[in-house]
Amino acid sequence: VQLQAFGGGLVQAGGSLTLSCAASGGTFSIVAMGWFRQAPGKEREYVGRIIWSAGSTYYTDSVKGRFTISRDNVKNTVYLQMNSLKPEDTAVYYCAASKSKFVRSGWNQYHYWGQGTQVTVSS
Repeated sequence: VQLQAFGGGLVQAGGSLTLSCAASGGTFSIVAMGWFRQAPGKEREYVGRIIWSAGSTYYTDSVKGRFTISRDNVKNTVYLQMNSLKPEDTAVYYCAASKSKFVRSGWNQYHYWGQGTQVTVSS
């Protein structure tokens, strides 16, 4: 499975940005798609995930109500809609795919990773 994330950029605080992650090759094995982020000097942080078949979504507390994950099964693409962005949302954002039905928020539960896309929120 290959993942390609794009859509990052520079946005002012309070603004919005949508990231996309296109999956290809063996996507039938994907159970869930997750988004993670990593700020400079910090560990990789779980943002949320979507269960591929059901469309169920789960988020970390810091982004609930502001971020929305969705998917397009035809395009094999997952989206991360980010609203009300804050400077502390600045990070490199990664999409990831898991083959495990027990997947939760641990980065080591994801088997495939995209290359990351930079999101910078200015104050």
